[in-house]
Parts: sequence; structure tokens; C-alpha cells
Amino acid sequence: MFDLYMLENCPYCKKVISFMDETGIKANKIDILDKKNEESLIQLGGKRQVPFLVDKDRNIQMYESSDIIEYLKTVI
Repeated sequence: MFDLYMLENCPYCKKVISFMDETGIKANKIDILDKKNEESLIQLGGKRQVPFLVDKDRNIQMYESSDIIEYLKTVI
């Protein structure tokens, strides 16, 4: 199960979401405009940066759209 912390109009988030849509990867999209979600992101990752992927099944957390896409390629 994936959680993707994101902002709707962030181009880097759109890049990851587009890849996930194209490959059929499902994720719980968590918009950090909601203050509670923003606080959760900072608690998990240590900074307010999106996109931020959490792979709960493999206990992996990462920033950077290109790194996220490369990681997702290994799990599909």
C-alpha cells in the first residue's frame, strides 16, 4: 500500500501521479494543503517537501519524483 503526500498543482507530484496512473499503481493521495496532512508529512519525513512516497508494505519512504518513479518501477 502506497501513500503519496502531494500538492495538486505541483509539477513534480503530477509527474509521479501520471506515472502511477499509466502503470496502474494505486496510492492513497494525501494533499498537504490540509494542515493535519502537512504535519503528518513533516513528522514522517522531517521536511515539507512533496512528492513524498510511503510504501507501507516495504517500510520505504522517499522524496524526489525521479527517485520515486525509479523505485516504483522495481515494484510493479
